Amino acid sequence: MAHEELHLNLRNLTLEDYDQLKNLMDTVYEDIGGAWPKPTIEALINQFQDGQICIEDSGELIAVALTVMVSYERFSNPHTYDDLILSNDKIWHNPHGDSLYGLDVFIHPEYRGYRLGRRLYEARKELCRSMNLRAILAGGRIPNYHKYADKFSPAEYIDQVSRKEIYDPILTFQLSNDFQVMRLMHKYLPEDEKSLGHATLLDWNNILYTPPSSVLNVRKTQVRLGAVQWQMREFTSVEEVLKQVEYFVDALSDYKSDFALFPEFFNAPLMGLTDQVDQTRAIRFLASYTQQFRDAMSDMAVSYNINIITGSMPLLENDRVYNVSYLCHRDGRVEEQRKIHITPHERRDWVIEGGNKFQVFETDAGRVAIMICYDIEFPELGRIAADQEVDIIFVPFWTDTKNSYLRVRHCAQARAIENECYVAITGSVGNLPKVENLDVQYAQSSVFSPSDFAFPHDAIMAETTPNSEMIMFSDLDLDKLKLVRSEGAVTNLKDRRADLYELFIKNTD
Repeated sequence: MAHEELHLNLRNLTLEDYDQLKNLMDTVYEDIGGAWPKPTIEALINQFQDGQICIEDSGELIAVALTVMVSYERFSNPHTYDDLILSNDKIWHNPHGDSLYGLDVFIHPEYRGYRLGRRLYEARKELCRSMNLRAILAGGRIPNYHKYADKFSPAEYIDQVSRKEIYDPILTFQLSNDFQVMRLMHKYLPEDEKSLGHATLLDWNNILYTPPSSVLNVRKTQVRLGAVQWQMREFTSVEEVLKQVEYFVDALSDYKSDFALFPEFFNAPLMGLTDQVDQTRAIRFLASYTQQFRDAMSDMAVSYNINIITGSMPLLENDRVYNVSYLCHRDGRVEEQRKIHITPHERRDWVIEGGNKFQVFETDAGRVAIMICYDIEFPELGRIAADQEVDIIFVPFWTDTKNSYLRVRHCAQARAIENECYVAITGSVGNLPKVENLDVQYAQSSVFSPSDFAFPHDAIMAETTPNSEMIMFSDLDLDKLKLVRSEGAVTNLKDRRADLYELFIKNTD
């Protein structure tokens, strides 16, 4: 049949379709008993019409998918087709189940080749997502197995099909639609002579599934991120800097931001209040204010109901200086991330040392990591964060020249693509003539995404005007990260060669 003659319509099955459905099932399943009785189909439609999906061509039924709801714990374990059948040929349906079970998909022989099965499978997946169900389970026949039974065991046959060395009309199709074989089942449908009674138990996981929980504990999936592109200017006191910080926190909070991100060493102008001859003394002078900034910004996080990434500032501990960023949660908790990789300038002029701990933080708006400036140029940290299912990587940075800035920018965008997460960078602009080593700045703050169809074509969610003080907002959909990791055009995380290489953190205690 020519494709231009088709007039396809996807809809739910009704009882008026039974005569056509019977003819279709008798044609497709003549080897295993033909159609279900009318009362069976009537019960399916009455109990769960949304799960009974069909495609018609100019009013003629040509493809059908029959589905019920089940408990995942019960039917993810070995079972037979008869476990789904009650007395009088009624099919088991659990309206309180947490998963779908695919009973049948059958297509008129004359319409094979039009990918109608894929349409039905996609409709089932969308139903699973819309109902917030855990998975789709199915018992899959392997009808070509009888041709190879003298060569391969059922398990070996399944392996051959999965490697595309053998074609099976059902299993090959199911694997191509992202179903995974969980186990082999014996005597699933004994009358299925082509499969010799064997079947696969298949599983498609709904990665967007959210287990039932209190409304207050539901995971936030729509996140608003705010960042401050900070103007370096001369300040005369700590209170003056904190007043400017609070101004920006207030503004970001007014726009319902979940996060406020500040740049690396944004409070460095305070070094202008001390002697610049000895840079190691100047950075330690700045470190004397770090506790005050930490406490004040934590208070702001609670007062303005916003999570604050405090940029970074020097921390003096046991006579050693570290570059540290604080995550001030809006519930009052404070966590820290020390810069791991120290630049030659920081080591030489300020004698800063690198931290030995890297972690992903759980927040009320996703899982986040903080990589301070130079850290983003080392891909290992991004991959370690990805292994912990990071959603957003925050990068407070300070760069003086455009080439220095572009190192940060390009590496940040690479981390977003290769780790399938969002990356936000923000820096400072302007000049500080009275502060040695921080006299000029270059910045264009940005938010990057994975590079796939669900995101902007250039993988840039938002960006500021270069070298101008301003705030930036970006709305992030965390569910899109789940989809790209599972069903993207490429799946960087899934396709890593764990059999060939691995990455781990050494114990530094």
